[in-house]
Amino acid sequence: MISDAAIASPLSCRASLPAQAGRCASAAREPRRDAQREAAHAQRVAERLGLVLSSVEVQRRVVRAGDIVYQAGQRFTHLFVASTGAYKIVNLTRDGREQIVSVKFRGDWLGLDGIADAAHECDAVALDTGEVWAVPYAALVQACAVRPGLMTAFHEAMGRELARDRSSLMSVCTLPADARVADFLHDWAAALACRGLRTDQITLRMTRAEVGNYLGLTLETVSRALSRLAREGLIAFADGARREIVIPDAEALGEFVHDALAPATALQ
Repeated sequence: MISDAAIASPLSCRASLPAQAGRCASAAREPRRDAQREAAHAQRVAERLGLVLSSVEVQRRVVRAGDIVYQAGQRFTHLFVASTGAYKIVNLTRDGREQIVSVKFRGDWLGLDGIADAAHECDAVALDTGEVWAVPYAALVQACAVRPGLMTAFHEAMGRELARDRSSLMSVCTLPADARVADFLHDWAAALACRGLRTDQITLRMTRAEVGNYLGLTLETVSRALSRLAREGLIAFADGARREIVIPDAEALGEFVHDALAPATALQ
């Protein structure tokens, strides 16, 4: 005897086809939407940089890997804008160890930590060759008073800084090691994408030890995590030193991180 459920099943599947087709079409459009969002974000970064140049007289400085932009304890007089390149923000712990607390890219502001007490609390160090702009803080405040667009851009920069700090803390507190490394690579690729740069193959400007320092992991744990991600096909290595990392599908890498969060979310 054929059950009602067996009879209904093919009809249900057929009835769901339009909905499935709609979801497939939506999924097909998603990469295009992502590309459009990234292009729009890259345009906004360029516009913000142009706004700074047209509003305040800046001092341009070319830096190379290892160059110090500013140091902890230095008197605060300027903010800095990353025109090109990547930078690490380093804090010195009470026992004398260095702790990487943030990574900055094109369009990001550096030195916001110095505003409160008129002295920088961290070091800013270039990770590769780039250009940084020194912006006199007093001149910036005056320019913001007459150019609301500049004030908005500056407030947005501070808002992004807070959001990144929260995201970084959540990653360290909630993700296992493999997902933490995956999240770091995904965020690095996303930062490049939002600045109109290549993301399918990225040059990791930090050593394994530095990545571990930033993520609260040992060097060995970072290396094992990268190897596991490679075995899963989520990344690949384009060179023997494993500094050139291929990301075949950034969305898959993001889903890997999301799946790692699912158990923790289910427990809440």
